[in-house]
Amino acid sequence: MRFVSWNVNGIRAAIRKGIDGYFTSLDADVWMLQEVRCLPEQLPKGWSWPDGYDVHLHPAEKKGYSGVATLSRTAVTNVKKGMDGTIDPGDTEGRLLVTEHNGLTCINTYLPSGSNKEERQKFKEQWMDEWRDFLRPFLNASTPVVVCGDLNIAHTEDDIWNPKGNAKSSGFLPHERQWFTDLLADGWHDAFRNHVGEGEKIFSWWSNRGQARAKDRGWRIDYFLLNDAAAAKVESVRIERQGGLDVSDHAPVILDLKD
Repeated sequence: MRFVSWNVNGIRAAIRKGIDGYFTSLDADVWMLQEVRCLPEQLPKGWSWPDGYDVHLHPAEKKGYSGVATLSRTAVTNVKKGMDGTIDPGDTEGRLLVTEHNGLTCINTYLPSGSNKEERQKFKEQWMDEWRDFLRPFLNASTPVVVCGDLNIAHTEDDIWNPKGNAKSSGFLPHERQWFTDLLADGWHDAFRNHVGEGEKIFSWWSNRGQARAKDRGWRIDYFLLNDAAAAKVESVRIERQGGLDVSDHAPVILDLKD
């Protein structure tokens, strides 16, 4: 069973840049998209989601901002939007979508960016803490739980091209990295890192500034986190860099689980 997580940096722009070709070539059973930045009525006229999928879109209330979408070949039996936290009780920014797929749970997440504003960094960190608490009950599930998305944190020095130069950057702050270590200590498995091993610098996001994309000066901030039941089924995990050159500033992350 194939899962793809992808921050598409705006689905309307991604459509113009050829995401339909990736829908066909990657042939996922479940797509989890972040930063869709589109209300349903804003989708291009004449365009439609790929055939054969049960589609669930959770946009932000603010037009052209944030939002997630999950597409599944298996009928989705239950949907939950948001995590009922105190930081954004109604999930007005459209950052979390939980779907159940015939004995499997997917948690599609777009964790806030701290950017360069102190107030947004505080928002991000409170959101992180509430999300970690929200995830804990899923660890004990006997069925597979697949958490994925753009988490806006590079965990280790293997996950960023210039760790020293970014030590004071949001997304690579020491306490953010420690939070990620603690998240994994809760029991979640970083599927990509576990699969490729330490020492491999393979990235999923590149700045549009300078020569970052051409020189592969990126960050790995897009993840699959698995509970024990899902981790036991991993066949392969990879990052399709070309998608981050053709369609978005992020590359799709592809997870294959045994049926």
